[in-house]
Amino acid sequence: MARRFTEPKLVLASHNPGKLVEIAALLDPFGIAVVSAGDLGLPEPEETGDTFVANAELKARAAAQGSSLPSLADDSGLAVSALGGDPGIYSARWAGPEKDFRLAMEKVNRAMGDAADRSARFVCVLSLAWPDGHIESFEGTVSGDLVWPPRGDRGFGYDPIFIPTGGTITFGEMDPDRKHAISHRAVAFEKLVNACFR
Repeated sequence: MARRFTEPKLVLASHNPGKLVEIAALLDPFGIAVVSAGDLGLPEPEETGDTFVANAELKARAAAQGSSLPSLADDSGLAVSALGGDPGIYSARWAGPEKDFRLAMEKVNRAMGDAADRSARFVCVLSLAWPDGHIESFEGTVSGDLVWPPRGDRGFGYDPIFIPTGGTITFGEMDPDRKHAISHRAVAFEKLVNACFR
């Protein structure tokens, strides 16, 4: 049985402004005050896990212990079939120290070469940790195909090269409300909400 969330305040264990906007919007209906780890001056822990779950839990625990408040962390990335699942947990690192996702998208495109298989999926794990060490984790995925060149300037990260299955436009071209309804983060969030918030 998942633990129910009853506290009025939550720390988002992220320093990524795009993720903060998305997650804050998803939490808005629950009337929970949201503060980011960055705003609290909490350092970003080193992501030493070898899975999305391990890294999300590591970040959530660090923020919960550092703030003495419940904390929600997200670890997500792009898994490309032709690259054996890369960049995967290293998706942000492919963008380099400057977090240049144009560079990261170029790296993916270059690595894929002329591979016939353009399929990929976005993966998101959300981990909710309490200061007492209890933690709940939920995974969401969305499948699609990669396009080149990038299209659209909405969203963030690899959104401009990803078209979800059955769609015709990239996440980078999509209205944010529509993306929020179908994204990997939305799928994980729905599981989290059903388990801990309802």
